[in-house]
Amino acid sequence: MKNFTYQNGTKIIFGKDTELQVGSLLKEYTNKVLFHYGGGSIKKTGLYDKVVRSLREAGIDFVELPGVKPNPRVSLVRKGIEICRKNNIDFILAVGGGSVIDSSKAIAAGVNYNGDVWDLFLGTPIKHNCLKVATILTIPAAGSETSSGTVITNEEGLYKRSTGHPKLRPIFSIMNPELTFTLPKYQTSCGIADMFAHIMERYFTNEANVDLTDRLCEGTMKAIIENALRLNNNPKDYNARAEIMLAGMVAHNGSLGMGRIEDWASHDIEHELSGIYDIAHGAGLSIVFPAWMKFVYKRNINRFAQFANRVFNIDININNLEETALAGITALENFFTEIGLPTRLSHVNIDDSHIEEMANKLVAHREHAGNFIEIRANEASQILKLAL
Repeated sequence: MKNFTYQNGTKIIFGKDTELQVGSLLKEYTNKVLFHYGGGSIKKTGLYDKVVRSLREAGIDFVELPGVKPNPRVSLVRKGIEICRKNNIDFILAVGGGSVIDSSKAIAAGVNYNGDVWDLFLGTPIKHNCLKVATILTIPAAGSETSSGTVITNEEGLYKRSTGHPKLRPIFSIMNPELTFTLPKYQTSCGIADMFAHIMERYFTNEANVDLTDRLCEGTMKAIIENALRLNNNPKDYNARAEIMLAGMVAHNGSLGMGRIEDWASHDIEHELSGIYDIAHGAGLSIVFPAWMKFVYKRNINRFAQFANRVFNIDININNLEETALAGITALENFFTEIGLPTRLSHVNIDDSHIEEMANKLVAHREHAGNFIEIRANEASQILKLAL
């Protein structure tokens, strides 16, 4: 097990009607916020009116910035930075899913930075003060409600890049599973694939003697599978929604990676995929991750056999671990299919025309991606071809 430091200061307010507390919670920190959200969904569901009422009752002034899209754009981030500077805003309230929260974090990181915010996504370290962020989560997926990271797309060149710092962890996050009842099935499933992938990025490690976090990862993955299938039958099952929402947070709050060397190659490859094609991140991961697994499983076949056995209850064939490992990958693909997700690029009408471009962009600003094995342009190209 590797040395590690773990700290997560995000306060979680979880359960029914918790969004009604947002004004009183913010009052402790500020009297003016940037109210950042996506399209019209929070207005259709009534959440917008609840938030506005709570803010006004608490005497919180606010400036609105709607318009966040999936795979959030740096152009809107720049607009948010200017709004915050012009209005002397020191706190951002993100109401939505991972895209809204990531956009909010990027704004928070950029307001007090002297250069262009995109620098921070190209490797410039965050050494300056960042604005505070709080969230009301509406889509369990990214885990951004308690994480220190953010992912943004630059329309110029279609680059999708990440950055992070403990300063960007939200101060508090409100999580009411009822707010997810109206999510379309496909969007729910994309979120499930995202959180599942967050766990696998940590689970597939070369680090030995990580038994406790192995079991935590495996237990969380099994809980996701069970409750995802329950939601297939009843999308308004509150308890299943609650389990999925909690799992999404646990998957990416850092606790499952303690003492491990994490990978993240599949996420990085998917960023190139959704950067060009603008597909849902979770759908990209349900395509890329199994392909990555097929490419790398021989690197540590025991771990892949363990995954098959402990997560999907596949008996280990001690005389043929490869058979067990491959059965686990197939089981994962079958799970994604059962909840309505694609597992091949052809399922979303993507061909091989941009494979080399994506592979080269993956390493445009670094030597390689991944830690389980090092993924360079050639390896990324092979993985994407396996995904066809």
